[in-house]
Parts: sequence; structure tokens; C-alpha cells
Amino acid sequence: MVWSKIQTFHNGVSAGDYTDWKNQATAFQDLCAWSGQSFNIATKDQPEFLQATSASVGFLKMFGVPLFMGRYFLPEEGVAGHEHVVILTHKLWVKLGSNPNILGTTLRLDGQPYTVVGVERPEIFDKGQPQMTVPLVFKPEQVNHDFHWLLVMGRLKPGVTVKQAQQNMDAVTAHIAEMYPKSDKGWGSYVEPLKNDFMPKERIQMLWLLLGSVGFVLLIACVNVANLLLARGMTRQKELAVRSAVGAARSTIFGQLLTESAVLALAGGALGVGVGYGMLQGLIAVMPRDTLPWEAKLTLNIPILLFTLGVTTLAGLLAGSVPAWYASRVDPSEALKEGGRTGTSAGKHRVRRVLVVGEFTLALVLLAGAGLAIHSFWNLTRVDLGVKTDHVLTFFLPVPDARSKDPQQISAYYRDILARIDAVPGVQHATAMTGMPLYGAGFGMPFTIEGGPTYADPSLRPNTGFGMVTPDYFSTFGIHLMKGRELSDQDTATSVKVAVVNEDFVKKWLKGRDPLRTRIAVEQLIPGVQNLGPYQEWQIVGVYHNVHSADQRDENPEMLIPFWQIPWPQAGFGVRTAEDPLGMQRSIAAAVHSVDPDIALAQPETLDQIREETMSSEKFTLILFGTFAVVALFLAGLGIYGVMAFSVAQRSHEIALRMALGASPGRVVGLVVREGVILAGIGLGLGLVGAYFVGRAMQSMLFGVRPLDVVAFLSVGFVLMTAALLACYLPARRAAGIHPMQVLRME
Repeated sequence: MVWSKIQTFHNGVSAGDYTDWKNQATAFQDLCAWSGQSFNIATKDQPEFLQATSASVGFLKMFGVPLFMGRYFLPEEGVAGHEHVVILTHKLWVKLGSNPNILGTTLRLDGQPYTVVGVERPEIFDKGQPQMTVPLVFKPEQVNHDFHWLLVMGRLKPGVTVKQAQQNMDAVTAHIAEMYPKSDKGWGSYVEPLKNDFMPKERIQMLWLLLGSVGFVLLIACVNVANLLLARGMTRQKELAVRSAVGAARSTIFGQLLTESAVLALAGGALGVGVGYGMLQGLIAVMPRDTLPWEAKLTLNIPILLFTLGVTTLAGLLAGSVPAWYASRVDPSEALKEGGRTGTSAGKHRVRRVLVVGEFTLALVLLAGAGLAIHSFWNLTRVDLGVKTDHVLTFFLPVPDARSKDPQQISAYYRDILARIDAVPGVQHATAMTGMPLYGAGFGMPFTIEGGPTYADPSLRPNTGFGMVTPDYFSTFGIHLMKGRELSDQDTATSVKVAVVNEDFVKKWLKGRDPLRTRIAVEQLIPGVQNLGPYQEWQIVGVYHNVHSADQRDENPEMLIPFWQIPWPQAGFGVRTAEDPLGMQRSIAAAVHSVDPDIALAQPETLDQIREETMSSEKFTLILFGTFAVVALFLAGLGIYGVMAFSVAQRSHEIALRMALGASPGRVVGLVVREGVILAGIGLGLGLVGAYFVGRAMQSMLFGVRPLDVVAFLSVGFVLMTAALLACYLPARRAAGIHPMQVLRME
């Protein structure tokens, strides 16, 4: 990947920079750019919205995308006038009827004929959102150095390292900055291997924590197995003593017991493969879209199965090694002297107690992670989003780039559509805008404040969210105005340039200033052109309540201007309805098509659905950690139950004597429970240390939760201690319910 770099931030690349890079850089075999695009495809009933990739002619070949049929783009198809060719994904080819003779046929995209020249294989690209690829061809007005909208990838020449490529690009970008100081001063480049470039760091961290959770559950299971095998070895001491007495070497006994544990592990691993396959299908079903890169292929395959069986076998050997070592060191004379009763040495008791303490330590760490995730999710659900999400339908209109760029025509077009939507029965408010509430304002723009700091280096100017909205924006989404006035229909291209900002903007950038007496200078956006014009000043006339975006953890300064002052060719819509908004989608679409029958409604969904999508990642994290925490709680409870049950069985003679001498059942229960609670308490104390470090590791994924969260830790500690009490109480009660004479007769 080759990024534009300003200060420490990576950014997209302008068309002018990319063109110069491609001509001047010598470290690459090829340097290709791509960007997202959308099309309206003509169908029998009504137009459909399709997402596409607009890529340099050599992109698919350089990236190694295999073709199912047809060919890659030809060099001449990267020239204006010859770019109306398309390569389809396999899923789109199937959707269009799986025509084996589709090559050479024509599709009407945005009203223009495009010739199909290829179909990709049904592999990784079928999981991505784009459904076709068209050649990237720049219009003359797009070849500038201001607007950074491209992604760039290159394949290094043989023998060229990333470091050498970076040095080459540093020289190229320095030369470009000299040629275009106004736009490129302060800009450089950053070259890095293509790896996790489009995956958030928090997502990667979540996957590592998930792997850690798997490891903790495995360790807890190993501790349980070790405890059970140790207990089983104690009951087999007489058998092993006889084997040793008749000539079996310690190594032979050790090997036999270790083999038994390995067989158990392999049997459990084989059963786990079947269970794992079913769980994988459930995981895929609940996993939010875009949780993993679309290249990731989630399936059980030979390497995964071999890895799993290898880890399982190793876990079985490790879990069985300590019990086998203890059992192989049995003294035959001491074991046979006991006359059939199984002895229990202090060393073995200590080992089992240490294992129980370790099990509860690990369980608390996992439960703490789940508790932090639950607390964070609870905090997120209580955040004031700043909008009323009920009864709002949202969608985008993918207006083709070839449409008119004249601001008056754009304004008339959207006024007509809004009027038709407002006339639909059941519609209360309708608005057009760039961006979408809960997703962001639409653009990120550098700005300066009148009377504020000046910047000799333009690259050091602060950025803010920037968008255009029609007057009904605030009524449609239920956004409260905190100060000043809203935007109105009188705020047109011929009136004073006005803007409204949110509370975060005032808090971050206007400390101690009256926002209604402040003007902001922002580079002019030219409608329909990927370019920036001269600075324009905007008078702040209002301050509105914060609307949280998808990332609700950080400040989100925003500035909104009237849509009618800079009408934008492509816009999103919000429609507040009196009835179910999805039920009115067909009527609203008909209103749009009465103005423009060639435009599809792209990504129609309610604001409630958008809210669910913005929280889906946190919900998925909660499900994952919660599931592992439940498993850990079950295993820890099972472990301490097994230890206490075996301990009670070993001490049955002692307990019977105590009861025969007058000890009450309650005293016996308290004696047994006290031992288990002490072990669990030590484990909980040690687990708090690990829980703190887990909280620190999860900090970037949490909202309103500190690494040492008292509420979460007390809650999980209470749950785990309750499980320990129950696991100790059951065998203790069973022991106290047995008549002492029955036990003494057996002895």
C-alpha cells in the first residue's frame, strides 16, 4: 500500500499525485489506484443500485484476481472514450441469469452501455460489497492535487525492499511538493506491506483477546482433567502397586498412564471437531457484516483440523503428565499395607489445591473480561445519541457523475424530489443531506477560525466534520437546537453564508468565545468536481446537540451548512413517517421515480437499523466474551465440585467418626464448604491482578469503563463465589446425609 501522509496521518491520494507517482516512481513493477463507485443498472421493473470498483487497467491482474471467463482490461480501455467495459463478480453473473454467453453483451449502467469482457471466479471477491469493476479514467477536472480520494497499491520490482521503495517515494513526493507548494506542502508518502490496512486496530485487538480467551478455556479444561486424572490415580494406587511389585518399571507405568490421557484427549478432540463445526456456523450467523476482511475464509480445513488435534493431544499429555508422574512413584509396600483403603499424601493434596486455585484465577480473568464488555455495552445503550431513531427511513440517491454540475439545476432537482416525498400520505418531514446521522457528516474539511490561530503551514490546520443539509434536517431526525437558529429555506446561494455547529465543535475549538459571533473559513467545495476552491467564510448562527457517530467514544466536532448554498450532486435522504417506514418504502420510491425513473434507492434502511449496525460490533464482542465466560464458569464450578466430591469420599471415615462423636450435619457441611471457599477466595484474589491487565488490554474497546472497574469485578467475583459455594455445598450435604454407622461398617 502507498498512502499520502500528512503529519502522522495516512490518507488517500489525489489524482494528480497518483499520476505523478506512476510516472516518476521507479521502485514498482506497477502502481495501481482504485476507488468506490456506484451504478444504477436498468432492469425490467425498476432500476437497481450496484456498488462497483473503479480501478486502474492493470489492477485486477496485479492483484492476482482469477477470471472465470473472459479477459482483463486492455491498456486502451484506460483512456477516456473507451472505458465503457465491465468485469462482473461471479455472484452478479449468477444474479443476472448465469448466461454462459454473457461476454460481449451490453449492460445499461447509469443509462450508458457497458460491454461485459470478463467474469471473476467465485472466490473471495464474491464476499465483498462491490459487484463489478470498471476502468478508472480521470476527467480533466479530477486531475488535481487537492482532493484525496484514491487508494493506491503497488507491486515492488524484484529485489526492491519496502525501505528502498519508501526512499524512492520520499524523493518523488519532495519533488511534487516543490512543483505544487500550495496543495502538496507538508504532504509525503508512506509505503507498507498490504496487511490489515482496512481492519481497525480495535478489531485486531479483539481477535487477539478472543484467542487469549480460547487459551484460558483450554487451560481451565486441562486443570480439570489433571485434577480428575490425579483423583483417578489415587483410586488406582493398589493396582499400580501390584504392577510395580510384579516387575513393572516406573517408566512403564508412567507411559501407560500418559497413553491413557492421550487417548482421552484424541477422543475429545475428535468429538470437538463436530461440535466446533456446528459452533462455527452459529458464529458466522451472528457475526456482524465487515467484522473480518472479506478475504477471510471461515471454514474448517485440513491445517485447522491438524492444528486443533495437535493442540488437543499436547493438552492431554500436559494434563496427564503430573498425575502420571505421581502415580508412577507409588511405594508398593506402603500402598499394599493400607488394606484396600486408598491413601492420600499431603503432596497430592497440595497439587490438587494449587490446580483449583489456578482454575479459579483463570475463570475470574475470563469473567472479568465479560463483565467489562457487559458494562461497556450497558453504557453504550444509555448514551444520548442526539437523534430520535423511530419512524425514520433513510436512503441514498446514486446520481451518476455525468449529470449536470450546475448548482441551480441540482437545487431544482432535489427540491422537486423533496416536494414529491412530502406529498406522500403519512410523511411528516423529509430532508436531503450529505452523510447520515450516526455515520458522520459526509466530509472532513480543514478550517480556520476568524481571529483564531493562523497556520503558516496549511497542513497543520485542524479538521472538522462538514456536511450540507436541507432545513427539515433537524425536524426529521429530532435533533435539538441548543442556541441560535436552525437553517431555513431563505439560506440560499445568494444569501449570507451561514452554518450551524455541534456542541463538540464549540467545546473543542471555540473555548471562551461566543459561537454566534464567530466566523469559520473553509475551503470551497465545488459541486460534482473532486477539487477544492478558495476559502469561504461561514457565519455560525446556531449550535445543535451532539449526534454521536458509529464511534461513540471520541469527540466528534461537526459543522453543517445549508444544502441550498452548495447543492451537492449525490445526496442521502431521511424521511420521518407516521407509520412503519419500511412499509412506506414503495410509496416513497414511487415519489422519487416520478421525478427520475432511472435512479434506484440505494441502501434503504431505518434509523433504528442503522443504530443496531453501529452497535453490532460491541454486541458481538459481548456475545463472544460472554460465551467463553459461561464456559469458564461452568468448568470452574465443575472442577471445584469434582475436587470437593473426591475429598469428601477420601475423608468419609473421618467424617463418620466426627458425626458419631456428636458433630452435627451443619458442622460437617461447614467444614467441607470452608475448605472449598478458601481455595476459591485465593483464586479470586490472584485473578483480580490478571483481570486488571485484561481491562487495560480491552481499554480501547470499552466505553465509559476503567481498567479497574469495581462494579464489574465485584459482580463477577460474586457470581464465581456463588458457583464455588454451590459446588462445595452439594458434596458436603451428601456426606452429611449418610449415617455414620454405614460408613464405619464398610471400613
